[in-house]
Amino acid sequence: MPTAITHVQPGSIAARLGLQEGDLLESIAGEPIIDQIDYQALTAQSRFDMTITSPDGTQKVLHVRKQDWEPLGVTLDQTIISSPRPCRNHCVFCFIDQMPPGMRRTLYVKDDDWRLSLMMGNYITMTNIDDAEMDRIIRRKVSPLYISVQCTDPEMRVKLLRNPKAAEIMERLRLLKDNGIRFHCQVVLCPGWNDGEYLMRTIRDLAELAPAAQSVALVPIGLTKFRDGLPYIKPYDAQMAAELIQSIRPYQERFLREMGTRFVFPADEFYCLSGLPIPEDHEYEDYPQIENGIGMLRMFETDLAFAVEDYPVEETSPRRLCIATGTSIAPFLQRLANQYAPRGTTVEVRPIVNRFFGETVTVAGLITGSDLVEQCRDVEADEILIVRSMIRAEGDRFLDDMTVEEVRKALPAPLRITENSGEGFWRAISGLEECTNG
Repeated sequence: MPTAITHVQPGSIAARLGLQEGDLLESIAGEPIIDQIDYQALTAQSRFDMTITSPDGTQKVLHVRKQDWEPLGVTLDQTIISSPRPCRNHCVFCFIDQMPPGMRRTLYVKDDDWRLSLMMGNYITMTNIDDAEMDRIIRRKVSPLYISVQCTDPEMRVKLLRNPKAAEIMERLRLLKDNGIRFHCQVVLCPGWNDGEYLMRTIRDLAELAPAAQSVALVPIGLTKFRDGLPYIKPYDAQMAAELIQSIRPYQERFLREMGTRFVFPADEFYCLSGLPIPEDHEYEDYPQIENGIGMLRMFETDLAFAVEDYPVEETSPRRLCIATGTSIAPFLQRLANQYAPRGTTVEVRPIVNRFFGETVTVAGLITGSDLVEQCRDVEADEILIVRSMIRAEGDRFLDDMTVEEVRKALPAPLRITENSGEGFWRAISGLEECTNG
């Protein structure tokens, strides 16, 4: 389908070629434009032809000559960014299938789109990619991708994803490797399913695909109380988390010797659960899986230490702060508050039990307004602090649709929303920023 040009940047290559708003882009280098990935890849070349149809129906071929990666200077109709490609799996661990009814429609969207994997780091299972799309990934040299592997044993992966196409994962990954495509991997660990020897095999199989396979994140399954119709899966406890970490260390040591990277990284939740020390900064190397929660606590503490050094505050006037957060990270934050809070400032870290989704949900980002209000009614503090990840991107609502203003009015102390970073933590507990409505 041709794509409409909605804007031409004045003085750009496109403007010099005579392109105008309303022209239709038919093809570039003889190829139709499916989406922005096609457009960006094909216009990155220094020489190509474009087929354009003007509003009066006249078609012409333009010969483009420019520097590599020099922008063409057009904006395309936003419909070229089509809806995310839906997931075709029915995973036993799918968090969306564990959502309660009646919430915002956007919370029930299941995407499994390789384009979003490239552009935003979303994890994909590759079960909805046909041969034509696989060929396009290879032709466009799409790297890096973020792939939810879960298990390399074909039968177990089919059992986990409840999709026969799931068995093809190793063939797909080898094809990516053979064509120079890099990828990061994720394993959502479900006790009694893909752990134990299944996990060891998965790690070994993926290591054989290095350096195309660049890292493996191990994350625990998230379980809510809304699992009707889904099989029982035991949640991780402290002992299980500690055993998982200890079983991975020999692999990390071997991979570091042989490959120059630890390659496989357990999620921060495992360290919170087990009580084992968080790895040092260098052990996370270049933090390849930071967006997946791998190393965020170490980065947070490192950032905090730098902020304390850059913005020293030794003493404040008497202040009482309450930090409301998830149960898993609460001990970590209390330790940091005890260590770094200036004289005159006392900090209580209050773990909020997630009664909305279920007590097995322990992260701060899934705390609802109703749970926050209910469990902070007796707080005696000058301020209550929460992290911005508790509210949606627009900054106005919690997951249960309570507004920030409704929560603020129901709390016994002023509410401050802080950035989820070490510096944000320091600015909040040191009094460098006054309480705001943001």
